[in-house]
Amino acid sequence: MQSLLPYLLIFYYTSLAIHGAYVVFFYARFLRIKTVVSEDPVADFPPLSVLIAARNESENLYELLPKVMEQDYPCFEVVVVNNQSTDESIWLLKAYERQFPNLKIVQLEKSRHLRPGKKLPLTLAIKAAKYDHFVFTDADCIPASRSWLRSMAQGFVQGKEIVMGYGPHRKKPGFLNRLIRFDTAIIAMNYASFALAKVPYMGVGRNLAYSRKVFDSVGGFKSHYHLVSGDDDLLIQEAAKKRNYTVQFAHDAFCYSEAHTEWFRWRLQKTRHYSTSGRYDVIKKTLLGIYPITLWWVAISFILLCWIKGVGGLELAIFGGVMLLKWMVIGNGLRKLKEPGLAWFFPLWDFLYALLIPILYLSVKRKATSKW
Repeated sequence: MQSLLPYLLIFYYTSLAIHGAYVVFFYARFLRIKTVVSEDPVADFPPLSVLIAARNESENLYELLPKVMEQDYPCFEVVVVNNQSTDESIWLLKAYERQFPNLKIVQLEKSRHLRPGKKLPLTLAIKAAKYDHFVFTDADCIPASRSWLRSMAQGFVQGKEIVMGYGPHRKKPGFLNRLIRFDTAIIAMNYASFALAKVPYMGVGRNLAYSRKVFDSVGGFKSHYHLVSGDDDLLIQEAAKKRNYTVQFAHDAFCYSEAHTEWFRWRLQKTRHYSTSGRYDVIKKTLLGIYPITLWWVAISFILLCWIKGVGGLELAIFGGVMLLKWMVIGNGLRKLKEPGLAWFFPLWDFLYALLIPILYLSVKRKATSKW
């Protein structure tokens, strides 16, 4: 084993160097994102169509729609596609339609011939939309403020065609809630940092905005319509070009939703998300894999060094320096996302996440589902 020591040391230092460089190159960019909305009284805000696909969401729509309708925005409409619902959604929507003149209902009747997923209802919502700039959210989401639409539309005012927002989960007690919030925050830091590095690969359908122009430019969801997911990642990969995109992480622009309280439901959700990963190009797959892979390499080589020779002061100092740097960068990123509790215990969550997510990924890839 001693003969392997020089190679193990090289592997250890190389892994640490790649891991640290990745954190600085990508995640440090996230710290420059503004979390305050620009208050420009003369901004030329375009009219917006807020598009929502809902299926058996009467209780959530009851809470969401008044919050959307009271938005402080000069001109907007709300289009709700009632997607094959069997609950009381249609009666609730009709009642709200009488109350809010800028609410439009698209009724999609139940049929066993329709594909599962959001792409058909979203396409119908886009066709029914009166305006050419869209903001998307889900029925189980609640905007963080009355400035949500104004915040998301800042990107359109700046001439962008795609605005990627953030959809955090509400804080509740329990390990699963913390894990889901950590997962959501890390994914958000990933897609925001990648976008800032000119490698856009996704947004989140809970809080996403783009124009009719970019939707039509890629033929909508045509290239991946057969997949249940893809409306917020594969579409972005096709449509985000030549810096026509931006990110919006102002706190007023957040859209909150409830996290799953049961493991199997969260696993089902991750299954849908992972179902599109095979369509990512090699560069994006490689870049997304560098962080968890090098973290595993660092951990394994560190353990082997402890076993073979014991860790010297230099090895320990460099390891501690890289881990502290990462804690500072990503921890501050978590605070920007209003997750200070997760930031304080980031090293623990980081290694736990690196252990659980590959296992979850491999398990759900073998049992992909098409349910929505």
